[in-house]
Amino acid sequence: MNLKLRLTFLNFLEFAIWGAYLTSMGAYLARVGLGPNIGWFYSVQGIVSIFMPALMGILADRWLEGQKVLSLCHALAGLFMIGASLYGYQAGSEPQFAILFSLYTLSLAFFMPTIALSYSVAYSALEKAGLDTVKAFPPIRVWGTVGFIVTMWIVDLCGLQQTPGQWMVSGCLSLVMAAYALTMPRMEIKKDGSQKKTLAQALGLDAFRLFLNPRMALFMGFAMLLGFCLQISNGYANPFITSFGSIAEYESTFGVQHANILISLSQMSETLCILLIPFFLSRFGIKKVVLIALLGWVLRFGFFAVGDPGSGVWLFILSMIVYGVAFDFFNISGSLFINQETDDSIRSSAQGLFMMMTNGLGAFVGTLIAQSVINSYVYTPQAAGASGAEIVAGWQTCWYIFAAYALVVAVLFAVFFKDRK
Repeated sequence: MNLKLRLTFLNFLEFAIWGAYLTSMGAYLARVGLGPNIGWFYSVQGIVSIFMPALMGILADRWLEGQKVLSLCHALAGLFMIGASLYGYQAGSEPQFAILFSLYTLSLAFFMPTIALSYSVAYSALEKAGLDTVKAFPPIRVWGTVGFIVTMWIVDLCGLQQTPGQWMVSGCLSLVMAAYALTMPRMEIKKDGSQKKTLAQALGLDAFRLFLNPRMALFMGFAMLLGFCLQISNGYANPFITSFGSIAEYESTFGVQHANILISLSQMSETLCILLIPFFLSRFGIKKVVLIALLGWVLRFGFFAVGDPGSGVWLFILSMIVYGVAFDFFNISGSLFINQETDDSIRSSAQGLFMMMTNGLGAFVGTLIAQSVINSYVYTPQAAGASGAEIVAGWQTCWYIFAAYALVVAVLFAVFFKDRK
């Protein structure tokens, strides 16, 4: 089979596994009484992302071929995810948080390293084939987002959004991926000791000297503050939209019945906005591009606050469209900025530090803070007897708060971060 086609299917599977539950898990947790704990399920992703990818990367560098490590991680992630699904079905409407969270966390701990490992397997295979990775990989990677969207739709159309069945879909795909990874071209283990990374280097700790540069320290600080926004809509958009189902006027609307399909417009927007980044960066520079991203988050949350799945569904659609700008214009542009501003000797570590500040520490702290806000306005003891309209009003207040937060960060960034002359 053509190498590019094989790697395309690898990326398709990799992100299809994630898409099966990432945007719909919150709806299931809310249905079984774990709404106040949704934040923990999303924030733990940030914690395991800090150290597990580095540890599995060291294993792949020193002791076991990369495609075998990828297979092992997916096998373990799949088994634990299937375990979480089976427990969820067995426990019915009253699963124990500790058991469900433990099984899910163990699965996630082995899944998160597979993203970087799948990239490494693809890069290695393309280089062995004499292909330019910069030109050959992006068209392959786009199919990962397609895979993410496909499983979002499958889970939605099969009626699994509010059931542990979404984890079963993800777990089974992980086992398929575990087998498929073994068919990938072999990755050589580095025998030369000079190329080995220490644990500190692999974790990106040697890049912490970037904080001695005031401009880079400021950028990393804002990276963490913006990272607060990253998992909020992944975790809470679905339970928010489906909460309109408790109001008769919206009960049968497309958005309530198919929230995942509606949310998938965000991922579609994301794939298109990637193409705009080179033009915007070259034309406006990093400061204005990041400001556009921050304003995108203001609009993302603000449109949720004022929209509804009925006559106001167009506002939800606008929220999905601006997500591509909000996500890509910071994550991708920020990564390119770090690449340009750092020395070759710490460039990889600097990228790891950037990911740690955004998707690790930032996403972890931000999701827990968001959960406390939502608990105050949505999942309070009084909410048990609240009407559907009152619950929706609580959600809308939360989105206004998140929009205000993004606006404050945007203003601070505009004032304090300076572009190079």
